[in-house]
Amino acid sequence: MNPDLRFNKKTDWALILGASSGFGGATAVELAKHGMNICGVHLDRAATMANVERIKSEIEAAGVKALFFNVNAADEQKRNEVLDGLRKELDASPGAFVRVLLHSLAFGTLKAYIAPNPADMMTKAQVEMTMDVMANSVVYWTQGAYSRRMLKKGSRIYGMTSSGGRSQLPSYGAVSAAKAALESHLRQLNMEMAMEGITAMAIMAGVTHTPAQQKIAHADTMLDIARAKNPHNRLTTPQDIAKAIVLLTHEYGDFIGGNVVSVDGGEETVAYVGQKNVRDMGK
Repeated sequence: MNPDLRFNKKTDWALILGASSGFGGATAVELAKHGMNICGVHLDRAATMANVERIKSEIEAAGVKALFFNVNAADEQKRNEVLDGLRKELDASPGAFVRVLLHSLAFGTLKAYIAPNPADMMTKAQVEMTMDVMANSVVYWTQGAYSRRMLKKGSRIYGMTSSGGRSQLPSYGAVSAAKAALESHLRQLNMEMAMEGITAMAIMAGVTHTPAQQKIAHADTMLDIARAKNPHNRLTTPQDIAKAIVLLTHEYGDFIGGNVVSVDGGEETVAYVGQKNVRDMGK
């Protein structure tokens, strides 16, 4: 492991929203392997707690702290309880701060806006819930961390977006809107905090086989198309995203902010030409 990509386990913490699976879980483990303590926020029932325990075990095996909260990240009271708990943990180590705040919450309503039966249409409450969880909550968590003096020069705020923020799929309208809003929120946060050395950006992953992706209509077809388009002849993985976040969090990444950073092996740049992989076309 490159020692230049090591973090300081005495002072460096990552606050990961959605830490129990997918991008959040992989990033928690990868940052831990590079010396960062992890505060994970997740919402799991008994059926999926085994995976949470596995992630916590891998974090602790890396020799860092794992502080996990099984709560609804969109609940204001719970958010304050988590932030207050983490603040106490930071107070125990002089100079400790949140170096990474990762928003990787994937909970929203997949439903059509328009349907022959009005009862099948997306409701106001469903739109607002999707926007609040998948977009607006990044603002509230950042505000809470900032007001508690948990962010400082070198802190990074990341939010997970996708090409779905600029293209449409069946029953995907509210999630698509939330991804677009998330990117806008991160641009604004970057503008307001960059002078303090705190940056914010969106990470646009390629199509990835995750529990959240499997809930989207025609999920398996999406995977087939992405695999065919990708110059690497494979899907993006959560580990690809985790490694990119480690890289961007290095001090050399201080001037990267306010952008959408694509981590997809070039998938988004390739036109879809059929199920045969693009590398094999013309042979």
